[in-house]
Amino acid sequence: MRELGGDRVGGRTDRVRGAVLGSAVGDALGAPFEFGPPDAYTGRFPGGVGEMCGGGGWDPGEATDDTQMAVLVGESLLECGGLDLPDIFDRFRRWAAGDPKDIGLQTRAVLGSGDPWDTAAARHFQLNGQAAGNGSLMRAATPAVYFARGGRDATMAAARRIAALTHGDRAAWEGTAVLHELLRVALDGGDPSAAVPRTLAEVHPDHRERWAVVLDPGWHPARATEPNGAVWPCLGSALWALRTTGSFEESLAAAIDLGGDTDTVAAVTGALSGAVYGAGAIPADWTGPLHLPLPGFGTRILRTADFLTLADGLYRAGG
Repeated sequence: MRELGGDRVGGRTDRVRGAVLGSAVGDALGAPFEFGPPDAYTGRFPGGVGEMCGGGGWDPGEATDDTQMAVLVGESLLECGGLDLPDIFDRFRRWAAGDPKDIGLQTRAVLGSGDPWDTAAARHFQLNGQAAGNGSLMRAATPAVYFARGGRDATMAAARRIAALTHGDRAAWEGTAVLHELLRVALDGGDPSAAVPRTLAEVHPDHRERWAVVLDPGWHPARATEPNGAVWPCLGSALWALRTTGSFEESLAAAIDLGGDTDTVAAVTGALSGAVYGAGAIPADWTGPLHLPLPGFGTRILRTADFLTLADGLYRAGG
């Protein structure tokens, strides 16, 4: 296992930018490999750092619904001056109605139900009994940056409330709360892996044991009991990729090589790794072609400079 932190660059601003930009980069890098076989990334790029290759319906450098939802949360926090859950839900619905290229089945069902913002996810869970997908993790980088200065309790509480907009299973709330806290620790210059035990102490007792399994230093993605589209192996795999590699590039390659839901696992890995190593560690070959259409919101296309501006604004305004 690698010791984290030895190759960090820059300071807090660099780490803040790294979390938001890293998540978007991971999303775009992983998208063409979604639901492909293991080791597809290094099989295509055996020499090391690959390129934004595109494929699977995605242009090179194009980020997916993961980053679209993260941007919507971040912009709501800034424009509303804080957490306005009905506003976030309205933005999600407007986006979903704009016919995005990709949207999770659970998220589509909740947003398209016609139920109010505060009952839609709970009703979906009540009817279906399954709502522990990784969709609440994929959009966590922006609110994690916003609430980081508020401390552990504030960021974990906000994470649960935002997750509950689309995910009725508390397992997803707790996993998103853990991710928020690990990102907060990394943004403060700490080691997120070392923060796991004290973070688990804040997890709801009914869910603590299961989260402890996938966040244990000895856990490997091969031990997962669900596909990595589920919340537990998704976050467990992202932390594993960070722990067992020594750079931003290596962590994303490891995440994508797991196969399965590669865009989301890489987005979560990118947020964590970006917060550890900083935006300066993200290769220009990846940030150059990065772009994000935003369906339902006109012809907007966000690029790397926009993600950096968003990250800076969220950290300044948050607390």
